[in-house]
Amino acid sequence: MAMMEISVVPLGTATPGLSAYVAGVVRLVREAGLEYELGPMGTVVVGEVDALLALARRMHEEPFAMGALRVATTIKIDDRRDKPLTIAGKLRAVQEKL
Repeated sequence: MAMMEISVVPLGTATPGLSAYVAGVVRLVREAGLEYELGPMGTVVVGEVDALLALARRMHEEPFAMGALRVATTIKIDDRRDKPLTIAGKLRAVQEKL
Protein backbone atom coordinates (compact mmCIF):
# COMPACT_ATOMS: atom_id res chain seq x y z
CA MET A 1 0.00 0.00 0.00
CA ALA A 2 1.23 3.48 -0.82
CA MET A 3 0.39 7.02 0.14
CA MET A 4 0.34 9.98 -2.24
CA GLU A 5 0.25 13.65 -1.37
CA ILE A 6 -0.98 15.66 -4.33
CA SER A 7 -1.54 19.33 -4.94
CA VAL A 8 -3.27 20.41 -8.16
CA VAL A 9 -3.06 24.15 -8.85
CA PRO A 10 -5.04 25.58 -11.77
CA LEU A 11 -3.50 28.66 -13.38
CA GLY A 12 -4.88 30.95 -16.04
CA THR A 13 -8.39 30.96 -14.62
CA ALA A 14 -10.97 33.71 -14.85
CA THR A 15 -10.97 34.25 -11.08
CA PRO A 16 -8.36 34.25 -8.29
CA GLY A 17 -10.57 31.91 -6.23
CA LEU A 18 -9.76 28.24 -6.84
CA SER A 19 -12.15 26.41 -4.51
CA ALA A 20 -14.48 25.35 -7.35
CA TYR A 21 -11.53 23.73 -9.13
CA VAL A 22 -10.35 22.08 -5.91
CA ALA A 23 -13.86 20.72 -5.30
CA GLY A 24 -13.89 19.25 -8.81
CA VAL A 25 -10.58 17.52 -8.20
CA VAL A 26 -11.55 16.23 -4.74
CA ARG A 27 -14.81 14.89 -6.18
CA LEU A 28 -12.68 12.57 -8.33
CA VAL A 29 -10.88 11.33 -5.21
CA ARG A 30 -14.19 10.63 -3.46
CA GLU A 31 -15.48 8.75 -6.50
CA ALA A 32 -12.34 6.60 -6.53
CA GLY A 33 -13.35 5.19 -3.15
CA LEU A 34 -9.85 5.43 -1.69
CA GLU A 35 -9.01 6.63 1.81
CA TYR A 36 -8.10 10.32 1.64
CA GLU A 37 -7.66 13.41 3.74
CA LEU A 38 -8.10 16.90 2.36
CA GLY A 39 -5.62 19.45 3.68
CA PRO A 40 -5.34 23.20 3.18
CA MET A 41 -2.54 22.87 0.60
CA GLY A 42 -3.04 19.37 -0.82
CA THR A 43 -4.72 16.00 -0.47
CA VAL A 44 -3.33 12.72 0.86
CA VAL A 45 -4.66 9.51 -0.73
CA VAL A 46 -3.91 5.89 0.22
CA GLY A 47 -4.01 3.02 -2.28
CA GLU A 48 -2.03 0.83 -4.65
CA VAL A 49 0.59 2.71 -6.68
CA ASP A 50 -1.10 2.05 -10.03
CA ALA A 51 -4.43 3.32 -8.73
CA LEU A 52 -2.79 6.42 -7.23
CA LEU A 53 -0.96 7.28 -10.45
CA ALA A 54 -4.11 6.81 -12.53
CA LEU A 55 -6.02 9.02 -10.10
CA ALA A 56 -3.27 11.66 -10.21
CA ARG A 57 -3.62 11.80 -13.99
CA ARG A 58 -7.39 12.33 -13.74
CA MET A 59 -6.92 14.94 -11.03
CA HIS A 60 -4.38 16.81 -13.16
CA GLU A 61 -6.73 16.85 -16.16
CA GLU A 62 -9.86 17.99 -14.29
CA PRO A 63 -9.01 21.73 -14.10
CA PHE A 64 -8.42 21.74 -17.87
CA ALA A 65 -11.89 20.25 -18.34
CA MET A 66 -13.20 23.08 -16.15
CA GLY A 67 -11.54 25.78 -18.27
CA ALA A 68 -8.10 26.31 -16.72
CA LEU A 69 -5.41 27.18 -19.24
CA ARG A 70 -2.51 25.82 -17.19
CA VAL A 71 -2.18 23.33 -14.32
CA ALA A 72 0.75 22.78 -11.96
CA THR A 73 0.60 19.45 -10.11
CA THR A 74 2.96 18.34 -7.36
CA ILE A 75 3.03 14.68 -6.28
CA LYS A 76 4.87 12.90 -3.47
CA ILE A 77 4.53 9.13 -3.05
CA ASP A 78 5.49 7.07 0.00
CA ASP A 79 5.49 3.40 -1.06
CA ARG A 80 6.19 1.34 2.05
CA ARG A 81 6.13 -2.42 1.55
CA ASP A 82 7.16 -3.75 4.94
CA LYS A 83 3.93 -2.75 6.72
CA PRO A 84 0.62 -1.05 5.90
CA LEU A 85 0.47 2.73 5.73
CA THR A 86 -2.43 4.74 7.05
CA ILE A 87 -2.90 8.45 7.39
CA ALA A 88 -3.76 8.09 11.08
CA GLY A 89 -0.74 5.85 11.66
CA LYS A 90 1.70 8.35 10.18
CA LEU A 91 0.22 11.17 12.26
CA ARG A 92 0.20 9.06 15.43
CA ALA A 93 3.87 8.09 14.97
CA VAL A 94 4.88 11.76 15.11
CA GLN A 95 2.43 12.79 17.83
CA GLU A 96 3.72 10.02 20.11
CA LYS A 97 7.17 11.55 19.90
CA LEU A 98 6.07 15.09 20.76
